[in-house]
Amino acid sequence: MNSFGRVFRVTVFGESHGSQIGVTIDGIPAGIPLHEDDFMNDINSRKPGKEGTTPRLEKDTPAICSGLFNNFTTGAPLTILFENKNVKSSDYTRSYLRPGHSDFPAFVRSKGFNDYRGGGHFSGRITLPIVAAGVIAKKIIDPMHIESKIISLANQTNFDEAINIALEKKDSIGGIINCDVSNVPIGLGEPFFDSVESILSHAMFSIPGIKGIEFGKGFKAAEMYGSDYNDNFIDASGKTSTNNSGGINGGLTNGNNITFNLAVRPTASISLKQSYIDTENNSIIEHELSGRHDTCFALRLSPVINAMTAIAIADLKLIASSFA
Repeated sequence: MNSFGRVFRVTVFGESHGSQIGVTIDGIPAGIPLHEDDFMNDINSRKPGKEGTTPRLEKDTPAICSGLFNNFTTGAPLTILFENKNVKSSDYTRSYLRPGHSDFPAFVRSKGFNDYRGGGHFSGRITLPIVAAGVIAKKIIDPMHIESKIISLANQTNFDEAINIALEKKDSIGGIINCDVSNVPIGLGEPFFDSVESILSHAMFSIPGIKGIEFGKGFKAAEMYGSDYNDNFIDASGKTSTNNSGGINGGLTNGNNITFNLAVRPTASISLKQSYIDTENNSIIEHELSGRHDTCFALRLSPVINAMTAIAIADLKLIASSFA
């Protein structure tokens, strides 16, 4: 499905090289101040431009088509559209299915009718409307604050060096990104199946290229004693001496910062010969890809992660308020 959320419900649509992509958001409370300029900081932070990112540049100007009147949300579904202009569809062919991409399962599932240009609906381009939805979600969850940062690229902390090595090799790299949410109220979450970890994990794995998540100490918790892992209370307000649980106990927020790490895979599109499926001849061929691709798309994911985190938490907040 292309929708996420129970109350704050986000639906994305469009393809990488189609005329437009966009998002429809239902469940937005009425009366939230909103202007098209509110989106630009987050949208611009997602754009390429750094060394190691794609040279494809789009204006990415949001066009709000519904759910807004006199610069306030109306409570009706709000739809935002973005135009695709800077496309080079000639770089793509249906005949060759790329390794590491959605090409093969999408081709089989759609019986060959999928839009293969730029990855179609499976493209990272679709993270743009997610960022737009996140702008509104952040207004709903204020004063909670979300910040993401890259911890490592290709297991290195010298990011420029890691990117330059990948560029010289005509290869790609992934990385680890940390997300931290502050000013979190106590008690958000709906155990068991809508625990905070469950909802955030669902949201994060909806972002193309995310392959792992860990909250707090994560996998290191398996190596610890309970006496070391437990976050001991230091006052009756619930404040703790550590935050090994990542701000979540029993699927509910405990008042500490929510903190988690994400593993981002290397970009699938690389300028080296790899084994492709040739659908016309039903065979495997060696092929070298051309086109415009990110050497490290982890460089552009922080605003997307912030947005998806805000979307998930906005939904949890509105679910909680509906039972208040």
